[in-house]
Amino acid sequence: FGEAAINKFNVYADTIPDWLMQWLPDSGGYFVGNLGPGRMDFRFFAQGNLMAIITSLATEEQSQAIMNLIEQQWQDLVGEMPMKVCFPALEGRDWQIITGCDPKNTPWSYHNGGSWPFLLWELAAAAQKTGKSELAHKALKIAAKRLLKDKWPEYYDGKNGRLIGKKARKVQTWTIAGFLAAQQLIDNPDHLNLVSFEDTAVMICSMDIAEIVAMNK
Repeated sequence: FGEAAINKFNVYADTIPDWLMQWLPDSGGYFVGNLGPGRMDFRFFAQGNLMAIITSLATEEQSQAIMNLIEQQWQDLVGEMPMKVCFPALEGRDWQIITGCDPKNTPWSYHNGGSWPFLLWELAAAAQKTGKSELAHKALKIAAKRLLKDKWPEYYDGKNGRLIGKKARKVQTWTIAGFLAAQQLIDNPDHLNLVSFEDTAVMICSMDIAEIVAMNK
């Protein structure tokens, strides 16, 4: 237990899925899901990783690794509609057991690998914050070709996000807002300060009172 523990997260190499070995680039990385002590979900969860960058909970090195992963695995994580809520999808019996057999959660749909346009603003913010604004432009260009024509659906289906979600509602406020916010962040980079935190702000929140007093002397 504690900092001296040899394996404090109780994660063993045998639990790492085979697909990850081939999929994760040398310069990429991400925060895996944590279901509980020693119970890791190795899928990539977009919102958690993007928010870690935006809020500076991820270090600069970690933030760059996440964005490198998105850039190098663009077809898997963005594809034809930004962006995958998680990757890869659960298949076989796993999706039935873990999602409670919700028919919306068949592989590559809804919360099981579906593509959600509202994530566009978070992708744009994370890209701006890490100096990869070209990724924000690229993602927005993809979305702009389809969202209006498709009547602003809630989510998209398919491994590459090609199809409107089979149970998706249309004219969704959060889809529209995600697109507009992403465009605003691209047009006005200073607006990033409205939705993000600097590294120092997070650092101060993690300090104890004695450290803060010492800094102000």
